[in-house]
Amino acid sequence: MYSKETTIRNESGFHIRPAQLFVEQAGRYQSKITLLSKAANAEVDAKSILGLMTLGLSQGNPVVVAAEGPDEREAVESLVALIDGGFGEA
Repeated sequence: MYSKETTIRNESGFHIRPAQLFVEQAGRYQSKITLLSKAANAEVDAKSILGLMTLGLSQGNPVVVAAEGPDEREAVESLVALIDGGFGEA
């Protein structure tokens, strides 16, 4: 298992567009991927848009991306980069 902590950076938080981008990117990997909200102390399947939306993440919330499987490191690094880049929002 490989995991990495980061913080939601975009101003509007983890709304539907970032969640969709996250699920699409997570779906490219074979590994089982989860997203843990440290604020809510809840963990969801990173490939489930409904699960991600239930976390209610906003700017400044710390999260942990974790993966287990053949491409776990690549998956985590890719998803953390997406979060750190603010999901491409200005």
